[in-house]
Amino acid sequence: MTDDWCRWREAAETALYGDEGFYRRPEGPAGHFRTSVHASPLFAAAVARLLAGTARELGTDTVDLVDVGAGRGELLTGVLAALRDGTTAPGLTVRAYAVELAPRPAGLAPDIEWRADLPRGVRGLLFANEWLDNVPTDIAEADADGVPRYVLVRRADGTERLGSPVTGDDARWLDRWWPLSRPGDRAEIGRPRDEAWARAVGSLTGGTAVAVDYAHVRASRPPFGTLTGFRAGREVEPVPDGSRDLTSHVALDACAAAAGGVAELLDQRTALRELGVSGERPPLAQASADPAGYVRALASAGEAAELTARGGLGDFGWLRHRVPDRGEEGARP
Repeated sequence: MTDDWCRWREAAETALYGDEGFYRRPEGPAGHFRTSVHASPLFAAAVARLLAGTARELGTDTVDLVDVGAGRGELLTGVLAALRDGTTAPGLTVRAYAVELAPRPAGLAPDIEWRADLPRGVRGLLFANEWLDNVPTDIAEADADGVPRYVLVRRADGTERLGSPVTGDDARWLDRWWPLSRPGDRAEIGRPRDEAWARAVGSLTGGTAVAVDYAHVRASRPPFGTLTGFRAGREVEPVPDGSRDLTSHVALDACAAAAGGVAELLDQRTALRELGVSGERPPLAQASADPAGYVRALASAGEAAELTARGGLGDFGWLRHRVPDRGEEGARP
C-alpha cells in the first residue's frame, strides 16, 4: 500500500480485487454485510421460479443459471435447494455457474462450476445480485467554475483532491447520464458498469439477464454521489485500503441503454411479488386450526416483508433484460 494519489477507479480496483483485496478475504461478503440472499431463503426460491419460467419460455428442460458476483455460492446453493423438492420445476436440469474472483469455497456442491469469467453461449438465466455496485468507477466533481474534474484519492486514508478535467468517453457519459454544473456536485462515472453489463447480457444466447442493486435514474441522481464503505456490518468511510467494501448506487438506466434490446426497470418489491413473494400475514383462523403451520407462515411473511420493505430491500432496482433465443445452435460449442 502506498500514499500515491490516483483516480478512484484504480484505487477501488486494487482495494477490492487485488491480491490482498477485500473480496479475496476468507470470510466473504457475508462476513460484512447482509444482502437479500442472506435475508431469507424466499429470495432464492423466487429466483428458482424465475429460472423455471425462463426455461418454459425457451421450451427446454435443460437450462443454464449464471450467478455473477457469486460471493460464496449462497444464491446458487439456495436455488438448487428450492428446485430439489420437485414442485417448482419437475424434471428441470440446471447447469449452474458461479462467477467470482475469490477461490472456490470448501463444501460447495460439485455440480456448481466455479469460474473467474463469464461462461459464453449460455441459455437461460443470468443473475447479478449486488454485483454492479462493486464494479469500480471514477468519480467526477464540478470545480468552482462548474467544470467536471476527476477526483483523486490517497489510498492509505481516503483523502481526496481534484485532478484533471473529465474528457473523452467519460465526459460524454456525464453529459448524457449525469450532467454536473454546480460547484461541488459529484457523480460516479458509470461507464465501466455499462460495459460490464453489456458483456454479461452478451454472454447469453437466449433467456433473461437480471441485475439487482440499489439504483437511481437520470431524473433523480443524488447531487453528491453515493460512494460509501461497509465493514463488519457497519457503514464506514470509503477508504481504498482493502479493509472494507467500497460501493455506490448504480445508474441502471444507463446500463439498460448500453446493453440494448428489450429491458425493463422495476423495484424489488414489484419483481418479488410477481414471483410469489408476499408479506401478507396468514389468516388468524389458521392459528387454532394449524398452529405449527401458522407459525411457519407468520415467519415466512416476516421474511417476505423484509425483502419487499419500502426504505429497505424492497427499494432495490431490478433491471431485466430479455435476450432473443438463438436456440441450441447458438449455445456453447
